[in-house]
Amino acid sequence: MKKIVKSFMPAIYMLVIAFSAASCNKTVAAPAAAQAAPGQPVDLTYAAEKSLPSVVYIKSVINSKTQTVEYSDPFEDFFSDPFGGFFGRGQGNNGRRQRQVQTPKRAAAGSGVIISADGYIVTNNHVVDGADELTVTLNENSKEYSARVIGADAATDLALIKIDAKDLPAIVIANSDDVKVGEWVLAVGNPLGLNNTVTAGIVSAKARTLSQGVQSMIQTDAAINQGNSGGALVNVRGELIGINAMLASPTGSNIGYGFAIPTTIVNKAVDDFKKYGSYQRAMIGIEGGSVKDYVDAMKDQDKEVKDFGTMEGVRINKVVEDGAAADAGLEADDIITAIDGQKIKTMGDLQGIVAQKRPGDKVTVKYLRNKKEKTVTMTLKNAQGNTKVVKNADLDVLGGQFRAIDDNDKKQLEITYGLKVTKVNGGKLKEAGVPAGFIIQRVNEEAMKSVEDLQDAVKKASTSKESVLYIQGIFPTGKKAYFAVALQD
Repeated sequence: MKKIVKSFMPAIYMLVIAFSAASCNKTVAAPAAAQAAPGQPVDLTYAAEKSLPSVVYIKSVINSKTQTVEYSDPFEDFFSDPFGGFFGRGQGNNGRRQRQVQTPKRAAAGSGVIISADGYIVTNNHVVDGADELTVTLNENSKEYSARVIGADAATDLALIKIDAKDLPAIVIANSDDVKVGEWVLAVGNPLGLNNTVTAGIVSAKARTLSQGVQSMIQTDAAINQGNSGGALVNVRGELIGINAMLASPTGSNIGYGFAIPTTIVNKAVDDFKKYGSYQRAMIGIEGGSVKDYVDAMKDQDKEVKDFGTMEGVRINKVVEDGAAADAGLEADDIITAIDGQKIKTMGDLQGIVAQKRPGDKVTVKYLRNKKEKTVTMTLKNAQGNTKVVKNADLDVLGGQFRAIDDNDKKQLEITYGLKVTKVNGGKLKEAGVPAGFIIQRVNEEAMKSVEDLQDAVKKASTSKESVLYIQGIFPTGKKAYFAVALQD
């Protein structure tokens, strides 16, 4: 497991979220043996039997690459010119030098869950992130397939991959909203290299807010270890209720608490990946946190605490300009108590509910202002402040052709890396005035050493708030220049 949570902290940040789609399979009733009477032992063999065939082993490989790295030599400038370049000699570079290194080939492993018979598999983003090759092995090593990524999102830590197969044992997906604290669950995956492993525990909390990007998690004491990432958290009927994502541990191994992304968010992400290729993240446009967390923090600092009329709900610390909440007239110190009729007790509750929405969706919000209840309808927005579908842009949007600089470019301009714009056909480069021949060295402060680097920068910027590429580079004459390329109209 790649992510390890070492501490919890109050959630005070921009609220970001998305909308739930229908689950991929209909829930079916389990045998009576799987449904024990209150106070009686639970037979988990049925759940294991039902879920194990649907959980796969995923191997990701990042191939060896040549990278340019910087290193320091504090004596470089002194010995090349003892006067530090005062007379025009030496590098005058404060000892900063660059060299090319060969990165080793790397392999990692995780788990995934088959959600449809035609080969769609859900896993964690961190299991597939950066992979050049993905291999999926079915339960009991029966078959091995190459996989491709359909969509992935770092903030939710979810990814959808596809293999070319039919008649696969798809898992039944349950509604995670129906899960109860204290309910027995199984974590199914491939931890520590031990394939097809099942561990048991209970749901110890819901709507848990963590210090990482993923929010509104199901907390369980079923043992989760490295390799469980992307595996299934299932109920006693063997139905999927969450995708295992991380554990809370100061050591990196299980000490009692793991966390799974609930199926309400998983379903929404899957639908987005299939329709748009990217996660459609809605924003309510506030910064804030749970009322209780705020009150406790004020008391710890011996500060006077305002009487909000409740200890439940989400207190707004700041309303983001031009956001959904600002348009609806919400203000700082307002307390959000319900959305679409669902009660809000904590920030985790709020995130879990609004995580089932898309930009453009309307929600009915109940809130307290000076202890008086009010109701308003607001339209959720995306990170760019509108309600449009946000898609990962491709290099085509730039309207140019690119290649890594050759040895002649490096020698002539005394540079070690960059991408030359070999042709400008139109598109965003032409609009911004970037000409053919220009060498791009950095985009949004990231070094551009390959066309893949530029592709990644475009994808990342296309879904960001500003949606702009800030390009730094050099003309063939040696003159340096800076361009701002807006990806959205």
